[in-house]
Amino acid sequence: MNDRDWMENMLLLEKGACDLLMHGTVESSSPDVHHAFSCSLNTALQMQEQIYDKMQQKGWYATQQAEGQKISQVRQKFSC
Repeated sequence: MNDRDWMENMLLLEKGACDLLMHGTVESSSPDVHHAFSCSLNTALQMQEQIYDKMQQKGWYATQQAEGQKISQVRQKFSC
């Protein structure tokens, strides 16, 4: 495995952790549990962003600009 593969795996794992923590936050049965999940979720989201930023700096996670027409179509679809 090369560095890019490791970073892709780390990003996927962190996204999975964020998903689980989000569900834990939503389904919390008490304020203390909700707070614990929420704090953990925020930390995981920050780590996910750091991994993404590093991959983008190295050119391993390229993003594309959305076309104006596609943005308009989505905006119209969800405006109702």
